[in-house]
Amino acid sequence: MAVRALIVILVVLNLGIALWWAARKDEPAPPPLAMPGGVAGLELVPGSAGIDDAPPAPAPVPAQPPRVAAAAPTPPSATPAPEPAASAPRCLSLGAFPDRADADAARQRAGADIVQARVREIAGAGGSSYRVLLPPSRDRDTARALAARVAAAGFSDYYVLGQGEEANAVALGQYRNREGAERRQAELVAAGFPAQLVASSGGAQWWLDVRLATDAQPAAIRRQSGASRQQSLDCASLR
Repeated sequence: MAVRALIVILVVLNLGIALWWAARKDEPAPPPLAMPGGVAGLELVPGSAGIDDAPPAPAPVPAQPPRVAAAAPTPPSATPAPEPAASAPRCLSLGAFPDRADADAARQRAGADIVQARVREIAGAGGSSYRVLLPPSRDRDTARALAARVAAAGFSDYYVLGQGEEANAVALGQYRNREGAERRQAELVAAGFPAQLVASSGGAQWWLDVRLATDAQPAAIRRQSGASRQQSLDCASLR
């Protein structure tokens, strides 16, 4: 009974609400509110706030410029190395020789290490000089073999004479004082060589003026030529 009464009450209520709603639709819409003077009314812009409006399109992303590969740094050009300065020419006077033939022979013994040469005479040089030598051998080959023995014994200042009465003798140095010549002679005799001392005086002396090759050594040139002495020479005077 109670359930029926409740259902009847609900039906009556629903009918009453429906009648009230239908009567409200027939009422005219209220007039718009009057805006104060000088104030513009609001207008709804189509598409500005409706639920059906599409969202604004995203702003275009600016295209990135293509990346350009960095150019490899250009290596600095190699600076050419300065050319080495040419070596200054070296000149010597070799001597003294008792005659021109000995000076010419000394030039030949020095060989390619001398690029320019001249024989110079000093007339009436005077004074005395002393030479140490081994007596002449019977032929050139024997003299050279004897010179090789002298070198093997540790004596470096020697040469084989090629001309004159002393041809094929082995010269072992020329000295301005007798003491030096005698000392040299004694050393050779002690080593087993029949060294002799020969004195000369008064006559002219001959010198060999030379310009050396770039890689030539003055001491070696003096030994090759057989000169007992060497003196520095200004190359400008060797013309």
